[in-house]
Amino acid sequence: MRGVRRRCALLLPVVLLLVGAAAGPEGPVVDTDRGPVRGRTHGAYSTFEGIPFAAPPTGPRRWRLPGPARRWEGVRDAGAPGSRCVQLPVLGPGGPVGSEDCLYLNVTAPAGPAAGARPRPVMVWFHGGGFFSGSGDVYRPDRLAVRGDAVVVTANYRLGVFGLFGHPELGGAPGFALADQRAALRWVRTNAERFGGDPDNVTVFGESAGALSVCAHLTSPASAGLFHKAIVQSGSCSTTTPPSALLPGLGTYEPFVPARRTAEEGALAAARLGCDRPSGVLDCLRALDARALATPDLMQRFSLVPYGGSALPTEPRRALQAGRFHRVPVLQGTTRDEIRLFLAQTLAAHPIGDENAYRARMERSFGVGTARAVEAAYPVSAYPTPAIAWATLLTDASFICPTLRDGAALGRHVPTYGYRFSDRGAPDFTGLPPVPELPLGAAHGFELPYLFTITPLAEAQQRLADRMTGYWTAFARTGVPAAPGAPQWPRPGAPGRVLSLAPGADGIRTVDGRAEHHCALWDERWPGVTTAR
Repeated sequence: MRGVRRRCALLLPVVLLLVGAAAGPEGPVVDTDRGPVRGRTHGAYSTFEGIPFAAPPTGPRRWRLPGPARRWEGVRDAGAPGSRCVQLPVLGPGGPVGSEDCLYLNVTAPAGPAAGARPRPVMVWFHGGGFFSGSGDVYRPDRLAVRGDAVVVTANYRLGVFGLFGHPELGGAPGFALADQRAALRWVRTNAERFGGDPDNVTVFGESAGALSVCAHLTSPASAGLFHKAIVQSGSCSTTTPPSALLPGLGTYEPFVPARRTAEEGALAAARLGCDRPSGVLDCLRALDARALATPDLMQRFSLVPYGGSALPTEPRRALQAGRFHRVPVLQGTTRDEIRLFLAQTLAAHPIGDENAYRARMERSFGVGTARAVEAAYPVSAYPTPAIAWATLLTDASFICPTLRDGAALGRHVPTYGYRFSDRGAPDFTGLPPVPELPLGAAHGFELPYLFTITPLAEAQQRLADRMTGYWTAFARTGVPAAPGAPQWPRPGAPGRVLSLAPGADGIRTVDGRAEHHCALWDERWPGVTTAR
């Protein structure tokens, strides 16, 4: 699973007329709380990249909570992104890339004054990548900024062993990655007005690990007051993958783990690194070169979010079920074929060639008793290949139905809107070789080009992208995803009703997600899963 996760990992009024008032021949200038920055104008929008939002967590600051960035003299150039955080290449071999000096963010804002009387809504994007890869600058949010008249911020945060390490000398596992994200949100609260944004109307959104981050902030007391709406894409508080789902012998994947477990893992890792001593373990570890820490094992071993401390006291899915989360509107959803991206990378080594192999996988993952019920709901004869059958049931069990359970828990207290991205002709921008028995379809992350400038879209897909941009930014502005001329979203509180998003005249329509994805089966029969109703 660790190898799979690595490869799959896959953003005031007149005085602040944004950048126009301060724009010069070299680019617009905005005075932040740490000093002025000069951005770049791109016609209808401007960008300010590589702005430090916290002190570099290097040397003795490794594994410390983020401190304030130092002030700078003169105008800082903000024409290029800052360094990405230390990580391993997502695809292929290679050593670590990036830098520990990586706590930078990027601002994209429409040129000129806001369309209405109020400042623009602010959308803060946390990237995916399994908590061991990725960066904010990969996501170009010009469509959201221009069509949605929003200020969009994309931020880096520490990854892997640098972001989610724990050790008894740290008092457990503080969760530095989430602390970095909070620091970015505090920067937004302080500086949003200077870029034409409204600090009292901030939406956090993210996909995959970014969505898990948003889930954590929803249930974290430390994140109170830092945002006002949340969008969760393909990574709910209840996301989990059963054992042996992708590789034989692989354990259950759960993205949130007890902090004591992380601290215990940290003590073992320190011993293996030669820092096993009665005291001063952290001093020893901080003296190590980053490359000694950025190994595949350590980067992925410390890619799970710890809970049990003051910042995240409770496992997020249980916090949702108990109603212990921030009362903000939520928009959340999944793609229709989430698991295909991950499964496609293991089939060559571990094929699912026939009905017997299909049944054997079910029995390993769910047990013999539950496997019978699963096979009745997902008979291999109903699908073009056994691999598609397996990917379908895993997507339902691991992503779609857990997201709908979370939606039920959220919906008891706040307006909650659900979607399913269903374009099985979405462009494949992964660079992975095709797998004939498992076309990727609407796989994990394949909605991203419809919100960010990542890869070209066909004409019908561009129209869908415009609709999705309208929904997302309307939600950020008002808390309701209602776009002019677009189909109406199912009303909050309609159990299991989600908006299916696909190109075509009737591609955007309401569906019964619970019925279409056999959620009653997964709620009642998968051991360890509890139903929030």
